[in-house]
Amino acid sequence: MDATKKNLLILHLTVFVWGFTGVLGKVISIDAVPMVWYRVLIAAGTLFAWFLLTKKNIKISKKQFIQFFLTGAIVAIHWIFFFHAIKVSTVSVTLVCLSSFTLFTAILEPLIKKQPIQMGDILIGLLIILGIYMIFKFEGQYTLGIIFGLLAAVASSLFSIINSTLVQKSEPSIIGFYELLGGLFWITLYRFYDGSLLSMHFNLNANDWFYLALLGTLCTSVAYVAGVSVMRTLSAFRVALITNLEPVYGILLAFIFFQNKEQMTGGFYIGATIILGSIFLYPIYKKRKNKL
Repeated sequence: MDATKKNLLILHLTVFVWGFTGVLGKVISIDAVPMVWYRVLIAAGTLFAWFLLTKKNIKISKKQFIQFFLTGAIVAIHWIFFFHAIKVSTVSVTLVCLSSFTLFTAILEPLIKKQPIQMGDILIGLLIILGIYMIFKFEGQYTLGIIFGLLAAVASSLFSIINSTLVQKSEPSIIGFYELLGGLFWITLYRFYDGSLLSMHFNLNANDWFYLALLGTLCTSVAYVAGVSVMRTLSAFRVALITNLEPVYGILLAFIFFQNKEQMTGGFYIGATIILGSIFLYPIYKKRKNKL
């Protein structure tokens, strides 16, 4: 197997693992905030152990530390909103709403980087809005989950835009490590403020510990390093197209694990098809546009 085929396989497995996080968020019995706290604690610890084994230099400047640490707060907010949306709705609803990340990026990136908004981006955005409207209309009982899923997409878009700038000057694994530390700090601060940290119990059941270990290691630190490594040989277009499979994998896994609990109305599937179709069209449109 040549390097390209090997990395394509690794990327598909990585995106599949990312899709599995939704299932884990549903089966872990604790609430979103403590769940994310455990996730970043385990993931940061795993990455630090990997750095020690590989004898990697992780020194950064004071300016970089502040940038990464603050961005970590947005990453933590994204995960908290994501898992809370799953808790109050379903995995399928949350993942489809999270797919609107493309819409928010198309709007926010030009504003943040002071670039003109492209007409094609607006059209793709309008299609995604139509899909979201369909889901709101036919799955009204999950309104709170839809709102938090969309907020998670906004947060995801923000830290992705910020990281696209940071990665030009720093190694992605280093950025990820310090962002995880930042996320851990801000969540700990919040939990200390609301009193939940002082009253927390570490006597979780065996299943929760197992699923949290999977979430923190395989689905976060390992998947992150693997996802970054394939970018050395695969084009940005291929990476974007395959990454868009995350909600598809996640929804399929949710059906396998939860079956009838993930059954939705016809309107949901129409809306989901419009949104997922739009996000698959987006990188194709971008590639063709860049050739002009």
